[in-house]
Amino acid sequence: MGNQHTTLDDILAEDMHHWYNKFMRESPSGLITLFELKAILDLQGMNEDASSYVDQVFFTFDMDGDGYIDFVEYIAAVSLMLKGEINQKLKWYFKLFDQDGNGKIDKEELETIFTAIQDITRNRDVIPEEIVALIFEKIDVNGEGELTLEEFIEGARQHPDIMEMLKNLMDLTPVLLIIVEGRQKKKVNE
Repeated sequence: MGNQHTTLDDILAEDMHHWYNKFMRESPSGLITLFELKAILDLQGMNEDASSYVDQVFFTFDMDGDGYIDFVEYIAAVSLMLKGEINQKLKWYFKLFDQDGNGKIDKEELETIFTAIQDITRNRDVIPEEIVALIFEKIDVNGEGELTLEEFIEGARQHPDIMEMLKNLMDLTPVLLIIVEGRQKKKVNE
């Protein structure tokens, strides 16, 4: 009875069998391409930034770089986001933010990612430019306009408010809820 709030851990634990079945139903080969991932998440028709973000997420999840996400990569990435240590999560965030792969993130890359996340999650509670300005004000101590991995990790760890902001912005719950939505709706209607 009542509306129980499920956490990401609950979704993973309760729905692992469901996730596997859905994964295999959507992609019987056991491999998901970028196009298939967008179809599973029903993310067609997004703006260019959001589409680019999903591409970046895909290539970050594709740990062996073969152009496919298999079930192990899929669950490993989600598990990292849920249970990974702070440094692991920050490295993953950094890799995701570093769109051009130059080993540094700049304001434009962060704004693009944060705007894209908002387009996907429909959560517009914060203004990307303000978040980026705050991050760079606190973390970019030498004022270069770019952050290396080391600066990013050290800065985020030293500023709990920034860490909390990143955690909230990078919350995968809306995406995971899209994946398990069918089952969630059935539970509500029962």
